[in-house]
Amino acid sequence: MNPFEYQRVDQSQKAVNAIVRSKQAKFLAGGTNLIDLMKLEVERPAHLVDINHLPLSNIEQLPNGGLRLGALARNSDTADHPLVRKNYPLLSQAILAGASPQLRNMATNGGNLLQRTRCYYFMDIGFPQCNKRAPGSGCGAIEGFNRIHAILGASDQCIATHPSDMCVALTALEAQVRVLGPRGERMIAMKDFHRLPGNTPQMDTNLNPDELILSIDLPSSPYAAHSHYLKMRDRASYAFALVSVAAALDLDGDNIRGARLALGGVAHKPWRSEEAEAALVGKPVGPEAFAAAAEQAVQGAKTYKHNAFKVVMAKRSIVRALTVAGGRA
Repeated sequence: MNPFEYQRVDQSQKAVNAIVRSKQAKFLAGGTNLIDLMKLEVERPAHLVDINHLPLSNIEQLPNGGLRLGALARNSDTADHPLVRKNYPLLSQAILAGASPQLRNMATNGGNLLQRTRCYYFMDIGFPQCNKRAPGSGCGAIEGFNRIHAILGASDQCIATHPSDMCVALTALEAQVRVLGPRGERMIAMKDFHRLPGNTPQMDTNLNPDELILSIDLPSSPYAAHSHYLKMRDRASYAFALVSVAAALDLDGDNIRGARLALGGVAHKPWRSEEAEAALVGKPVGPEAFAAAAEQAVQGAKTYKHNAFKVVMAKRSIVRALTVAGGRA
């Protein structure tokens, strides 16, 4: 691990000012991803700004009926919060599907949004070809071992997948990310927070380097009663998703009035399929509508040598998640 300066701050504006002053600075919260990457020398910040003493750990109801999740609230506290379990069970399920209890006790909500891919070629500096780590070097995964890699939204620059479970649920729930930078506060829609690789795979998000996440704001949701998070992985716990599905339905009797569908493990960002959602609206709950939505969700999929199974897995997982959400399982 490279040497670095350490600074503790107790005000959000001081944290932003500290980042602005140093071009090689990183915010340190739970550290469950950043410290690992520093040990592997994938990340080499010269300056760490410890933000754990900022007053950003509250979870509180908003005047519009939504919920504000503090950026420094721990994942375990968020998943177990009464208002999250009651009004956003999809989010609670997704958080509990990720990592281990020990890591969830340390990991923060803001940090979860910023965790980086677990692509083998990115995580190991012994592999020289990784455009995300070394822009212009190539993508070792395209011709290498690509079983865990993307089938949607990838480019010839990068086929890595985003690792978060929490972010898949937040995308389905249409969350907003509240951030603070040198020019003040702004909101970023969750669907726009993460980026597809394109020609700049080194850029994971649309958060500016000098911006601090303050909170994640959830709108009031009609989906609490009919939602489900399904995660397909190699082992029952402590494994990243091969495919995951956040499915939510707003039902009028047996008819689907509204739907939200987002996938994890298949793209460089949480993948929301508005086409699949539209295919569900107005249809009766059942396997025919679910299968049609699943076909829509994987349109345009591009597979590689070792990950073609993800297309079938994604379709079957979508049908299963919608079946559970619709109360038909």
